[in-house]
Amino acid sequence: MLDIVVSLALILFLAPVILLVLIAIKLSDPGPVVFAHRRVGKGGESFDCLKFRTMCVGAEERLAALLSANPALRAEWSSSQKLIEDPRVTPLGHFLRNTSLDELPQLLNVLRGEMSLVGPRPIVSAELERYGRYAEFYLAVRPGLTGLWQITRDAQTSYRRRVATDVFYVRNRSLAFDLKILAATLPAVIAGGGAC
Repeated sequence: MLDIVVSLALILFLAPVILLVLIAIKLSDPGPVVFAHRRVGKGGESFDCLKFRTMCVGAEERLAALLSANPALRAEWSSSQKLIEDPRVTPLGHFLRNTSLDELPQLLNVLRGEMSLVGPRPIVSAELERYGRYAEFYLAVRPGLTGLWQITRDAQTSYRRRVATDVFYVRNRSLAFDLKILAATLPAVIAGGGAC
């Protein structure tokens, strides 16, 4: 219930910012404004995780071409499921990611009960295998708009460390812990260039 009340309040409070981001994306780059990607939720249920689009149109095809042509990028992607200097990200997309504004549409996921304000970062089904025997911890809770991993990570955090952080969160979760993570989110966004 707290998730729904807070997400609704945030949507209303941030409506002007959301509108500005919508307009900026539409004016700066052709294509859709919001990107929906299938993610794994609580109990293994999949859902469309919403984000403001930060990548060029055709990003998935471009990723496949980049990874097949560049062994170093392929190794980086294999290790962390991301590219630190991702050439698919638009100039506006860099700003949206660094400020975590690209995550604002996930407030709708929270409102719909697919996500929580705090929890493990939403993952694609292929990533669930990387959790191995710890997958049950990820599947026990709804993924979060923010979480322990998001506020404690750095650019070099390994996927193994991410899994360990998620397991620690699930084992120790409480309202007080969630409030502590929520309170640390804005400073982490400001200090580290994106915590969500």
